[in-house]
This record gives sequence, structure tokens and C-alpha cells, in this order.
Amino acid sequence: MMHVVSVGTCNMDFIFRVPEFVEPDSEMYIDDIHIIPGGSALNFAVWLSALGFSSGIVAVTGRDVYGEIIRSRLESEGVSTSCLSVVERPTGMAFISVDGAGRRSIYSYMGANAELEIGTLEERCIRAADAVHISGCYVEVAHTVAKIRELSFSPGGLLASYGLDVLEPVLRRTEVLFLNDDELEVLTGSRKSGISRLLDLGVDNVVVTHGPGGASFFSADHSLEMKVEDAGAIDTTGAGDAFAAGFMSEWLRGSEPSQCLRGGHRVALNVISRFGAL
Repeated sequence: MMHVVSVGTCNMDFIFRVPEFVEPDSEMYIDDIHIIPGGSALNFAVWLSALGFSSGIVAVTGRDVYGEIIRSRLESEGVSTSCLSVVERPTGMAFISVDGAGRRSIYSYMGANAELEIGTLEERCIRAADAVHISGCYVEVAHTVAKIRELSFSPGGLLASYGLDVLEPVLRRTEVLFLNDDELEVLTGSRKSGISRLLDLGVDNVVVTHGPGGASFFSADHSLEMKVEDAGAIDTTGAGDAFAAGFMSEWLRGSEPSQCLRGGHRVALNVISRFGAL
């Protein structure tokens, strides 16, 4: 069985369902609250395991009850925690407000995630894997992983904001890059010319998600677009991670890009139909 390692963040997610987002210096009641494990690396690892792969994670939690919950959830989902480290800092947390239209406002506390470093144990886990995916980590970690091997990469908005010059060493080692429309513009400065800039830089394949509008795939000699009907998202938390996992599950099996896009969409639909990424 192919073994895939995900490198990045794992958090406890506090998801608040709210009627609307509040203005500064105002107050509003919360309709509902969900507290569940999350974080981009955790989400990806759990979904890869559910899709039939041997899955592992390189990440860090705190020595606290949230860290114990995360470890227990990963193990119950069949994800190897042999490279999940524990430090004397609080486990990372994300505070996510979701309004009636499924839009989100997110405040992230890195906590123990900030302690992630690629040491001897982590490098051994990365080298032993058949494939590696990085997401949600600090840029220094991404650089180190890229020196070790090729990878798939979901930078998210925070890493994308570093721009092409800073991320170039990672992008040159990226087999599949996952972005949404906003991240494409933040990373490259343009939605129109951004794809060609990434391919010219050395990214092998670029996947751009368009929210309810579907997704697109680009390589040096191939491009295609998959349009979908708006499914009416309840909560989009973790949808990008789920899409990446669904896409990579097909990619690693040798499927055509069109089938990979459908695989990503299928898994993402599971996520947006309820609260939380898992």
C-alpha cells in the first residue's frame, strides 16, 4: 500500500455558527458551536487514510488535553502518529465563525505548531514515504522539506502571501500545487498570468479551485476546467484540504487529470455539507 505523509499543522477547531459577522465593538449570540480536531495537515492525512492509503503525519501538538484528543482521533482514523511530536506549549487552535451563507472568518493560534522542525525523526519519515504533502507550516519548514524530496503543496493564504521569490525553492520541487483563486492572485500578483508564471518557474502541475464554480488543472502541455453545480455550502472549513486529498488519491493511482478533479470535488462535497473538516 502506498504511504503518504502530510507535513504541517494540526489544531483544535472551534467553529461558531453565527447569523452574521459582527462589527467592531459589537456583540452577537452564537447559534451553535462545534469543537473538533482540524488543521490542514491533519485534514489531508485523515482523508487520505479514508481513501485507502497508508497515511502519516509530521506535526506537533502540546502536552495537553487537546493534543491527546488529536492523537486519539488520528489513530482512530488509521493515521500513523509515529512522527507526531509533543512539546510544552499549548496545542494550536483555530477560532472559526461561519455565517448563514457558509462564509468564514478565521483566527488561528499556532501554539505548538510553531515548534515544528524537520529533525532526524521527521526527515526519516519524509524519506520513507511514497509521497509527501505540505500545508499550513512555516515557510522555513516548507523550504527544508523541499530540499529532501518533491512534493504536493497547499500553501494557503498565509504562505502564498510570501510571494514567488520566497517560495521559489519550494515551487521548483512541487509536483502538484493547490491554490484557490485568491491565493493564485496573492502568490503571483495576477489571476490571468499567474498560471504561466508558476509553470515557467518549474511547478509541474497547478490545480486552482473556484469555490462553487469548480476547479481547473494546468500543466505545460495540458489544461482543463471542471464546472460543477453550486451545492449550497453549510461550512467550507477544510474543503480545500479535502479537495487536495481527493485529487491526490486519484493522482497517485495514475488517473487522468479529469478523474483527479472529480475525485477532489467528490471529497470536498462531503465536507461542505456539514460543520467541520472531518
